Amino acid sequence: MEPQAVSKEGEALACDPPSPCEEDPIEGEYLHNEDSSNPPADTPSPAECSTTTPEALPTVYPAPADSWKTLIGHVEFLYQEYRDKSTQHEIQARRLQDKCAQPPETPDSPTTPEEESSPRTEYQRSNSTFSRLQNTCSGFNLWQDLPEIKNSRVLSVLQPQEIKLQEAMFELVTSEASYYKSLRLLISHFMESDRLRATIHPSETHFIFSNVLEVLATSERFLLDLEQRFEENLVISDVCDIVYQHAVNHFGVYVTYVCNQTYQERAYRKLLQERPEFRDAVAHLETNPICRGLPFSSFLILPFQRITRLKLLVQNILTKVEEGSERETSALQAHRELEKLVRACNDGVRKMSRTEQLISIEKTLEFKIKSVPIISHSRWLLKQGELQQMSGPRTSRTLRTKKLFRPVYLFLFNDLLLLCKRQPGDRYQVFDVAARGLLRVEELEDQGQTLANVFILRLLENTHEREFTYMLKATSQSEMKRWMTSLVPNRRTKFVSITARVLDCPQVQCVHPYISQEPDELSLDLADLLNVLDKTDDGWVFGERLHDQERGWFPSTVTEEILNKDIRTQNLKECFRVHKADDSSQNKDRRKMGSRTRQ
Repeated sequence: MEPQAVSKEGEALACDPPSPCEEDPIEGEYLHNEDSSNPPADTPSPAECSTTTPEALPTVYPAPADSWKTLIGHVEFLYQEYRDKSTQHEIQARRLQDKCAQPPETPDSPTTPEEESSPRTEYQRSNSTFSRLQNTCSGFNLWQDLPEIKNSRVLSVLQPQEIKLQEAMFELVTSEASYYKSLRLLISHFMESDRLRATIHPSETHFIFSNVLEVLATSERFLLDLEQRFEENLVISDVCDIVYQHAVNHFGVYVTYVCNQTYQERAYRKLLQERPEFRDAVAHLETNPICRGLPFSSFLILPFQRITRLKLLVQNILTKVEEGSERETSALQAHRELEKLVRACNDGVRKMSRTEQLISIEKTLEFKIKSVPIISHSRWLLKQGELQQMSGPRTSRTLRTKKLFRPVYLFLFNDLLLLCKRQPGDRYQVFDVAARGLLRVEELEDQGQTLANVFILRLLENTHEREFTYMLKATSQSEMKRWMTSLVPNRRTKFVSITARVLDCPQVQCVHPYISQEPDELSLDLADLLNVLDKTDDGWVFGERLHDQERGWFPSTVTEEILNKDIRTQNLKECFRVHKADDSSQNKDRRKMGSRTRQ
């Protein structure tokens, strides 16, 4: 799942000259040649560069015949390569922003005009380099680099902010072309391979490839509408209205494909393990240069990667359109529909695995008390594991005895907590139960090594309908904090949540992908932006991802901190703007609920 914060895909950058494009040229035609068509070095600030007014925009610059086919033909990156390049450039962009941050002025130390001008000039030089890099290191041809754009001289009419918006919309188009190219390769090279088809039955073909033909047709239809918009005017009026229409009417095929992912992965693993001829056929196809060294599995996960990435591309456009404009309205609508689709995809993937997990857990339980039905469509496991329960009074004598602690095993679901005693043969005897909403936790003050990492768990009402308190010991500080956060999700964290609307909070970006190992962890993709809510001394961070507000734990080693306050504030402002429509719709729902209550 992929999934991220407000994306900067339209502004893929390098860190320092020479840019990554110069260090790692992929395709000659994609490299940017600086000339008079670029924004000048002294690019005005966003405040000075208000988006071009409708009157200032050129009326019509129709695309020459076959220019679209030429554009699509020149997109040589496979989608997997595009994503890797784009996210790496995004990471480098933020690093450069931190480096280019203007140092705060110190009024107590007056300087001469010569001394004052030197750092300011250096900052302006760095900032202009940053502005140029913002527009020069995309993984594809840039909109402003197209011969038709250069020949039209439209760049002399448009303000820099409008050019950035054009680049963001153009990247949505070119990335869709790259995605379409990879989908076609999946079908023509793998799905239609005679050698591969000879190793599997038709039913297994359906499990492996699902409805990928429908997904391809949907992408092609989407591209055709984008093509028509591009041919109407080289200065793109909007793309989010097209995204919205397709999200509402056609993108449902993505939910079907992604919901079948559990069957797909299971069938694929089984075939690899049990059928050597299938394994050999896949290995042979993967060695073909057309695959660029990418594995078959990377092609199978393309649809879910795309629907998630498309949402981020729309977010990137949204941060660049004029507030209160029609383009902002269409971007918010498109984002809202894509958010629904991504949520449906995530829920579909989780649903089957969660149900299977509940069935598996229920088979291991024995109830010493009145039994509780475990399997429910609205229930899922949040965390499980063994802690040490402290028993007896806390005197110097009991602290020295080995009988002070006894093991207790916890199953924590989204609505329920089971406290168990482990039995032989991986079975568990349940001796207490409580609703998750009736749990309270409290960290025990440091009282020496014996009581280190001990916390108090209070059940306001347990299985015997009375309040009960447990003192539990974890093996480390991170394990203790993770249990406390999971048991009581609304407990106060060290730092505030995004919903608090505070404009500064510790922030990190993901620099190494991370796949969650436990239910309370958060899988991260490259360039994900996260607010830090809590952290431990032994290297774990509890974070909230900006673009979807998902929370979870992850190791600090896969992220790096964003040090500049202004950059953190800007990231949060963009996040608030992106979710503005969601907030207003939630407020409407609350008002409706209140009116019903009054009635």
